[in-house]
Amino acid sequence: MEITEVRVFPVNEEKLRAYVTITLDHCFVIRDLKIIQGTTGLFVSMPSKKRKDGTYRDIAHPINNETRRLLEDKIIAEYHRVEAEGGGRRALGGE
Repeated sequence: MEITEVRVFPVNEEKLRAYVTITLDHCFVIRDLKIIQGTTGLFVSMPSKKRKDGTYRDIAHPINNETRRLLEDKIIAEYHRVEAEGGGRRALGGE
């Protein structure tokens, strides 16, 4: 699996730093990932859906730590690039 595009959409909220859309292998898109400022630094939150009982469940997520680390490293690196350029929307590997 290759992450072929990362689109970062910065926001100015307390803990939420950006929304992210990624494309895998030029053929599969995952929207609504979030970059969150946690107590130990930035992390990527997977897209989720609110359940009837009020809890949230991830819609899509990596099934192992290696894949999660791969996603987070690429997404957070792109977020830092976008912020360094002034916070505008940017796509890595995109148009």
